[in-house]
Amino acid sequence: MLDAFSEATFRKVLSNCVDTGPKNLILDLSQIDFVDSSGLGALVQLVKKAQSAEGTLQIVSNPRVTQTVKLVRLEKFLSLQQSVDVAIENIKNS
Repeated sequence: MLDAFSEATFRKVLSNCVDTGPKNLILDLSQIDFVDSSGLGALVQLVKKAQSAEGTLQIVSNPRVTQTVKLVRLEKFLSLQQSVDVAIENIKNS
């Protein structure tokens, strides 16, 4: 679950990964069953942070998370992918 309760820790940990890790990251949310507006806000901020560092953040999703993201029309901005393999290919081809 990525909600208001977990968002602060999630954002802190992933922000550190963007700061110190490789410039292209894959975030596997395929096992997450719920994302609320706080979680979506955190994802948007992390994607923006990765982009400002000249990198990318590919997000692997599942149908439930994808449905939530599509409701707010962020599926393209958040680079939702169906699998880790697809995300890896996208990074290789970019």
